[in-house]
Amino acid sequence: MPRTVWSGAISFGLVTVPINVVSATEDHSVRFHQYHLEDMGRVRVRKFCEAEDREVRNDEIGKGYQLTKEQVIPISDDELRDLPLPTAKAIEIEAFVPLESVDPIRIGEGYYLQPSGQVAHKPYKLLAQALGRSAKVAVAKYAWSGRERLGLLRVRDDVIVLHAMRWPDEIRDPTELLPPPVELSDEEVEGALALMDSMTREDLEGGEFQDTYTEALEQIIEAKREHREPPAMPEPEGESGQIVDLMAALTQSVQKARANRGEDADVHDLPKKKKAAKKQPAKKTAAKKTPGRKPRRSA
Repeated sequence: MPRTVWSGAISFGLVTVPINVVSATEDHSVRFHQYHLEDMGRVRVRKFCEAEDREVRNDEIGKGYQLTKEQVIPISDDELRDLPLPTAKAIEIEAFVPLESVDPIRIGEGYYLQPSGQVAHKPYKLLAQALGRSAKVAVAKYAWSGRERLGLLRVRDDVIVLHAMRWPDEIRDPTELLPPPVELSDEEVEGALALMDSMTREDLEGGEFQDTYTEALEQIIEAKREHREPPAMPEPEGESGQIVDLMAALTQSVQKARANRGEDADVHDLPKKKKAAKKQPAKKTAAKKTPGRKPRRSA
């Protein structure tokens, strides 16, 4: 069972649901330490006090806010825990909104909310069922780690999940990253839609969604432990070089996607790129003389 990272309550109007918060995800990344290459001695980071020029223990370290160059305001963990905020002790639900109205870029880490004690079972179930039937999510405020946060509550397998959210002013404006205006033909757009259709699936299960980077690292570590050569990197699939013709690239991509799914790789429904009609030379005709336009007089 993962450890509890925070304890408090969900405030739903006048209904209070005591909960424990546990992480909903696990990190399986391969971890490295830093070593001195000459003798493989472990390299560690030590904490020194600038005023006394000595290493200090963790129990000697606290938080502080630098007001001026000479003045630092100390802030204790107890003071942060006892902030005069309703969200310091509870996850305060502010509103209910459709999930599609929330930009995914604002959604962060997920946590499972566990009912704390017998008294929490009924209101917890009530909120979970109400969220499930309404097809909406709750937007809430809560305070962790010295700052107030925005969160999203939803239901996953009858368990209430809290997702950390970013405040609106924490999202950068992406307009400066837009490419210059370009023209796309209907055939190119339809080709992209055909590729999307050939790559559509109902779930995210399968070997394509496994962490191959971690697997490759583990193979290298195991090979070096056994004093043998690490496995060679596989050659990239496909032809070298870039395909300049966008329609050709889309056609080849659809063929590959269908072949990977065991379907007919022949592409019959992609629109053909229309060839520009050759312009016929204009027949020479006697030019009619037209009287020259008189310039307008200025008022």
